Amino acid sequence: MSELTDFRRSKDDFLARDHHSPLTDEQQRSFSGLSYYDENSALRLELEVGTFDTDEAIEMQTSTGDVASYVRWGKVAFQVDGEPAELTVFKDTSGGEFFLPFADATSGDETYPSGRYLEIHELHGGIR
Repeated sequence: MSELTDFRRSKDDFLARDHHSPLTDEQQRSFSGLSYYDENSALRLELEVGTFDTDEAIEMQTSTGDVASYVRWGKVAFQVDGEPAELTVFKDTSGGEFFLPFADATSGDETYPSGRYLEIHELHGGIR
């Protein structure tokens, strides 16, 4: 079993059983897990993070309707199916958490219209 499979099972278990789950009691009783794409090892990337020359804070609306303050912390460049791509890594100004929002061809069709995101955790002086 892969690290990703373990993570997904843990997330589904949290949603289905934990009292901090965003699901109502009724939703938890009928919850059978999220739908996931198959793991794609070609998209498991280890990248150098470039930096920005500014630490100006920007405000972003969250999926809950709140507003959060972030700085553009870094950027990563890579290729997907031979096409260049670049994403910005943001850092929360209040808690120091990293956030990487993105949209792709599935946005609004197979996935949430506004896009998706990755939560990035600091590990041994780098990010993961």
